[in-house]
Amino acid sequence: MDTTTAGRLLDLNKQFYQTFALQFSATRQRLQPGVRRLLEIMAGAEHVLDVGCGNGELARALHRRGYAGSYTGLDLSSRLLDEARGSLPPGGAFRFLEADLVSPDWEAVLPPGRFDLALAFAVLHHLPGHDLRRQVLEKVHNRLSPARFFLHSEWQFLASERLRNRIQPWEAAGLSPDEVDPGDYLLDWRQGGYSLRYVHHFSEAELAGLAAETGFGIQETTYSDGQGDRLGLYQIWKRV
Repeated sequence: MDTTTAGRLLDLNKQFYQTFALQFSATRQRLQPGVRRLLEIMAGAEHVLDVGCGNGELARALHRRGYAGSYTGLDLSSRLLDEARGSLPPGGAFRFLEADLVSPDWEAVLPPGRFDLALAFAVLHHLPGHDLRRQVLEKVHNRLSPARFFLHSEWQFLASERLRNRIQPWEAAGLSPDEVDPGDYLLDWRQGGYSLRYVHHFSEAELAGLAAETGFGIQETTYSDGQGDRLGLYQIWKRV
């Protein structure tokens, strides 16, 4: 994928999250079962980086459990970050920072030091192009302590007939199929208005290649969420 096409897809998603932040947040008021299961492996005192934290639902869940570590959440949507900040006591262990993963120095906003855990639930599939995904993962790798873990999930929307029916032709975004990569899709949004979003559908083989390229080893792969536990692909990667 060339940089012009990648930029158009990124602009498409940025416009969606700016316009429909509140409507999107209304659909994210509980953690998915796969996320809840992975959080059980946490000891409760780690230094956590949450890439793509959205409205802070994960941070609220940690707070309710009496989380004793430190949490840094990043997101590009100022409206979602405002919601996250407003739902937790100020001055505590939870901080929320605005950052765009497309920026070459997005990690500059992070506090100094390394993290014990990095999280990216339903994030990587919104990053167009192999190069951008690799660059983001390399930065995550660099900010993790040795032998620590990266927990992430990828949307498996092709497993749902309802979601497959939301796929739109690339022409709706002014693009042609030969301008995008295999596994790239355009899905519509219909709650509170109409919009389009770019989403990539990952395979296990593709994720294995990304892990190897960016200094991770895959520790676990599971599927969860939705009817039949098929809508989310969850993995635990270890920094090697």
